[in-house]
Amino acid sequence: MRKRVAAIGEKNSIGPDGISGAILKLGGEAMIPYLARLLDITLNNGTLPADWKRAMVVPVHKGGDRSLVTNYRPVSLTSVVCRQMEHVMASYLRQVWDNNDWLYEGQHGFRTGYSCESQVTTVCQDIANSWITETGSTLL
Repeated sequence: MRKRVAAIGEKNSIGPDGISGAILKLGGEAMIPYLARLLDITLNNGTLPADWKRAMVVPVHKGGDRSLVTNYRPVSLTSVVCRQMEHVMASYLRQVWDNNDWLYEGQHGFRTGYSCESQVTTVCQDIANSWITETGSTLL
């Protein structure tokens, strides 16, 4: 939780709950027990606060003529607190999965050090190995 609070950008936009990243960052260490208690209550009750389920959608200019609607993309502003809780939970789950070897070695998504590129490389290597095994010759 400390790492997440320290990593909050002060320029994060305010979500539907009205709490800004700057407020959390300003509260710093003093906020951690309250955030931990909030996470505990949320997990034990199995429910999320209503403001955590909402988003404010705002247009962000992509470039080009600002008068054209097609030059904007929608961005959902969600609760800063909820996003931090999501990071804490995801980090914890990754740690449990890694420590217990619960993920298949071919799993690339949502793992540190793995990516779409590593997945594509693995698939291409598997295809090449299969070709060599079946034909007895290399692709080149």
